[in-house]
Amino acid sequence: MAAGNETLNLQEAPSLELAQALANQLAISPIDWHRLNSNRQIRAKEQVAAALVYLLNDNPEEALPRLEQAVGWLNRSIKAPPCPTHGERK
Repeated sequence: MAAGNETLNLQEAPSLELAQALANQLAISPIDWHRLNSNRQIRAKEQVAAALVYLLNDNPEEALPRLEQAVGWLNRSIKAPPCPTHGERK
């Protein structure tokens, strides 16, 4: 498929479909979880993309906590909890 066709397809795709694809792309995979779960930029992007999906599904009450989480990652007011499979860090 030519680059021009991809651009055309993206322009014609429904907003919700695009947002879901972005959220899927930005979600941390289980393989990368331990390496990336404390990365503030990645976590903020993941939360903003999820919030957009909720907003496009007319569900602002679910979008708001995800936006608040994104802000928390960016302003350093939250941090990653310890991994539940490894217990508390000491």
